[in-house]
Amino acid sequence: MADWAIGDIQGCYKELRKLCKQIKFNPNQDRLWLVGDLVNRGPKSLDVLRFVSDLGDSAEVVLGNHDLHLLAIRAGATSARDGDTLNKLLKANDGDQLLDWLQQQPLVKAHEDGRHVMLHAGLVPQWSVADALEYGAEVQKVLCSHKAEKFFNKMYGNEPKQWQPELSGAKRLRFITNTLTRLRYCSDQGELQLKHKGPPDLASTEQIKPWYAWRPPEQQECLITGHWSALGLRQTEQHVSLDTGCVWGGELTAYNLQDQSFAQVASKQPKAKFMKPSKKFKPKKGPR
Repeated sequence: MADWAIGDIQGCYKELRKLCKQIKFNPNQDRLWLVGDLVNRGPKSLDVLRFVSDLGDSAEVVLGNHDLHLLAIRAGATSARDGDTLNKLLKANDGDQLLDWLQQQPLVKAHEDGRHVMLHAGLVPQWSVADALEYGAEVQKVLCSHKAEKFFNKMYGNEPKQWQPELSGAKRLRFITNTLTRLRYCSDQGELQLKHKGPPDLASTEQIKPWYAWRPPEQQECLITGHWSALGLRQTEQHVSLDTGCVWGGELTAYNLQDQSFAQVASKQPKAKFMKPSKKFKPKKGPR
């Protein structure tokens, strides 16, 4: 049995199927761990959701910001934006069934090995991994309830910027959602810097750094994330980042949780001007 974590798919269905073939994915014995942003920007979001939902227990999914955006459009809380490629999915005969399935997915998922934890974006310094699992469950509970429409209507926005345990209502849920699905940079006090999207060397200062730079050295868990194509592939003992910009003409990347090996397929999408040539990675193998 192998568990393969895969970076942001964003509607790149052909690349997903090619990558599954390359890693010899067998749904009868293997699992896919998908780090969010299954949909949007790419051409075949509908096919991606059909394929992944049909895998049943052979796929573990967390929600990304694009997945939540799709659900908010369906709920009437917002409109499609320039560059969205969701119309076919929203109009499909099985669209509601697929989106009902998507809306049941968590924002954070812990592996049974006790080491790997999957989320889309990042964590503020004030949160332990256990905190993130607890707070993510708060949002999932709302998404699975009659309060979901109200949540989507209050979801957008960059405030509050800093975590306070006493936060409640829409402000609390928005901060949790922004952290788990949008975060790239923050301060050591956990103040979210959501406007910065470039690579770490362009926005880092003494006060503002990538979220993972503030993680405590004693953290035992390895966080598996996506979301940050300008960061690209990153592997440390505490963090594996898998968004290698497939939808922007980069690659779709998979990471084996058991032996720490990687696999990649090249994108069929046009390469965006800001995409740099991929750095060659040296996979770590063997148990940590």
